[in-house]
Amino acid sequence: MRGSNRLGKFAKKVLKRKSFWICFAILIFIYVNNSSLFAKAPAGQPHLLAHRGLAQTFNMTGLTNDTCTAQRIYPLEHPYLENTIASMRAAFNKGADMVEFDVQPTKDGQFAIFHDWTLDCRTNGTGVTRDHTMKELKSLDIGYGYTADGGKTYPFRGKGVGLMPSLEEVLEAFPNRMFLIDVKSNDPTEGIQLADHLAKLPVERREQLAVYGGDEPIAALKKKLPDMRVMSKATEKGCLLRYLAIGWTGVVPEACEKTELHIPEKFAPLLWGWPTRFLDRMDQAGTRVILVAGSGDFSRGFDTAGDLKRIPPDYNGWIWTNRIDRIAPLVKGKEDVAK
Repeated sequence: MRGSNRLGKFAKKVLKRKSFWICFAILIFIYVNNSSLFAKAPAGQPHLLAHRGLAQTFNMTGLTNDTCTAQRIYPLEHPYLENTIASMRAAFNKGADMVEFDVQPTKDGQFAIFHDWTLDCRTNGTGVTRDHTMKELKSLDIGYGYTADGGKTYPFRGKGVGLMPSLEEVLEAFPNRMFLIDVKSNDPTEGIQLADHLAKLPVERREQLAVYGGDEPIAALKKKLPDMRVMSKATEKGCLLRYLAIGWTGVVPEACEKTELHIPEKFAPLLWGWPTRFLDRMDQAGTRVILVAGSGDFSRGFDTAGDLKRIPPDYNGWIWTNRIDRIAPLVKGKEDVAK
């Protein structure tokens, strides 16, 4: 009895303290201000980003930065090669709202749309991509190295000659489409060079584009083109660390304004207001949010119906996928994709 009396007296003292009620009020504010339960249901469907267009996918088990992914593709389900105009057109026709592609600088000052910094894995060429002119790169067979059976057969050999496009060709082929451009190096001069190319475009066209990649080229590009939407590890870290510190108030840090965020699904629930309030805050700040699968390593996407089940039902941001042909009908419906 004495113990319970003492506990009761202690509880009364605590409840009388202003600090307790202040802390309690703050906790209530944080919960209400960041809970999706009290947020207005988002309108519209999620948007779809097709990684490298409609491309061949591959086994990611044991993948490293040096793995030749062309040598481990799955059995063919479609005839398209990544980063080609045909694969991009197919992706848009399947329902993509935006296509991601990779750029490599060429010896003659252009940009080739190609993933690898060397040619040996995918093509019948050798050496570093940037040591070749655009004309030389177009003479290569970009389907030469693809195999789904350990080298017994090469189904794309002879079919990829002339299919490596330039940046200008892609932008001309799709004048009103949205693209995410991947700079595959950490060379600041590459960022400057790309900025010079993009500076020739009207502001309205640049609004449809975004660039991501290494910290140094992205910083260099942003310095020359302040209006460009960009993303790097540095820009994302600068935004999210500040948001984790003050986002509970509903305030969006300046570092999060008009940028792009690639949020791994495993990290997303830690963000204040995820998903509804977070998406609304970023939208008000002019920032695009793209959800990537898993921990975000090696461009993992939402590629199956099972993957989509992990996405919150009230999520209406962007979804990264490597299989736009599978995902678009599930997200948008067959009728919407057909349109």
